Amino acid sequence: MTPEERFASLGLTLPPSPDPLGVYKLLLVEGDYAYVSGHGTLKEDSTWIVGKVGDDLSLDEGKAAAQQVGLAILATLKKYLGSLDNVDHVVKLLGMVNCVPNFTRHPYVINGCSELFAKVWGEDKGVGVRSAVGMSSLPEGIPVEIEAIFKLK
Repeated sequence: MTPEERFASLGLTLPPSPDPLGVYKLLLVEGDYAYVSGHGTLKEDSTWIVGKVGDDLSLDEGKAAAQQVGLAILATLKKYLGSLDNVDHVVKLLGMVNCVPNFTRHPYVINGCSELFAKVWGEDKGVGVRSAVGMSSLPEGIPVEIEAIFKLK
């Protein structure tokens, strides 16, 4: 199956591709790579999931928020590249978690996005290198922000 077919089989819906919240590009193609700026928890209705993991949101709610960020990234890829099929593989993710100071499960939260990408591009091409770190705050009070690099076909 193609990435587009795999995504369709998941029964998930993409939110609209977000607008930049500042002076930057959402996606920049440089050679064979697509660099995607940090994306947040944009939902289908154009509202944001907000809150701090470990306070307002549980561990699993944080993971679901990271999946929502992954969906927003997929929406941007489709908007700028035309199709998820134009991506060869995931190179790198940087996941940032807005969390309480003693929170230590950042990788678990960011798995929400990583697991989504593994389903879309397969285990081999959907999993790249990754960092998952904690932050004291994120823009607009969102619980997760993720930026990504993809290798294009």
